[in-house]
Amino acid sequence: MGLMDRARAAARAFRASDAPVIEQGDGPRFTSGPVAATDGMNDAGGFTVMNLLGANGSGAPMGESRAMSLTSVLRALEVLCGLFAMTPCHYYRNTEGGKERVNDAPQALMFSTSANAVQPAFLLKELMLGDLLMRGKFGSYIHRDALYRPNALSRLQPDGIAPVQHWDRESGLEMFYDASLPDGSRERLTRNDIWFVPGFSRDGLVGVDRLKLLADAIEGAAATSEFARRFWDNNAQPSTILTAKARIAPEEKSRIKTDWQARFSGPRNAAGIAVLDQEMDAKFLSHDNKASQFIEARSFSVVEAARAFGVPPHVLFELSRATFSNIEQQSLELYLYTMMGHFGRAAAHMTHQFAEPDCFFEFLPEALLKGDIKSRYEAYAIAVDKGILNPNEIRRKENMNDRPGGEDYRLGSGSQVEGQERPAIDHRPPAPTPEPSEDE
Repeated sequence: MGLMDRARAAARAFRASDAPVIEQGDGPRFTSGPVAATDGMNDAGGFTVMNLLGANGSGAPMGESRAMSLTSVLRALEVLCGLFAMTPCHYYRNTEGGKERVNDAPQALMFSTSANAVQPAFLLKELMLGDLLMRGKFGSYIHRDALYRPNALSRLQPDGIAPVQHWDRESGLEMFYDASLPDGSRERLTRNDIWFVPGFSRDGLVGVDRLKLLADAIEGAAATSEFARRFWDNNAQPSTILTAKARIAPEEKSRIKTDWQARFSGPRNAAGIAVLDQEMDAKFLSHDNKASQFIEARSFSVVEAARAFGVPPHVLFELSRATFSNIEQQSLELYLYTMMGHFGRAAAHMTHQFAEPDCFFEFLPEALLKGDIKSRYEAYAIAVDKGILNPNEIRRKENMNDRPGGEDYRLGSGSQVEGQERPAIDHRPPAPTPEPSEDE
């Protein structure tokens, strides 16, 4: 779809936006034409995400600050976003001999050096995966140079982006985005102005919101943490019952309760001495945390967070079932089953939005998957013997400079340079050494 066609589609989308606004949890979804973007399946599919969630018990939506108050959620985000941001992402051009790396293109610098004048590329990629994990969508405003090339990105708040889709029989699907910009304005933008990346999605347009889907699990873990704080703030004594043989008037009950709380409530008064009269007796109600499996519940909440974010439990320091033999394998599975999906999604959207013809973006996770030095060097030796790598390629992997003659590929235990004839070997027996003379 060209620029003029996109402008005409935008005008039609504006005219169609007079339809009523549909409230769907995290904000409005503006209808455009016959179909509107949703967080789940449409009505024809039989259910939506909101139908699956039901009502929140507290009545308030789960927020990021409350979710990140859990150490397991915070640690999972730090690990995943850190791995994603530190993994190199390069821009390549297809050539007859394979591919060549392009370092000076503006779109390459956005994801390798600086996202904009203030933020480095590391921070942008960290924000990107954090938004995808927590809110299911990431959006950034595209700044362009005088040649209309993308040269900077400004991240937008996920809650301020409402995707709008338009479809017709001629051009098919076209997307627009009602976005709140950092200057306080709100506009309807085209794909030329905003880079929008949906997370895991059921409709291919908007990713599912993890804070909504996991609201009950996160709320349960947060409630357990709050109980622990209140329990120990009250000196591990949840409540007290004062009993008396005689009948006490309601006003007197309130006075005794207020006086007891003022004198003996809180951690500072835990060691106070109570003197009772009127034949009163104090009974302390203790909560049996062992019987209620309080520790087990808190440990299970860590496993739940690890399962939700695709992180091995030992990464969140849940080591109850970890052994030295399976931790290394689980660390490999973190990249294989979790990170590779994030790399593929990001690279696909980078290529789709910013790559020129015959160019593409690619993440290089092998840079972070190095084993111990003994295993690496043994693998390098095999690669040199089989002519797979040359010495300089190995030195680059180890972050070392090239050396003269290191570009030659070698065969047969590294003794023969590929393309050169092996020197002839003289199989004749060596000449006998003459006997020394008497003078010698």
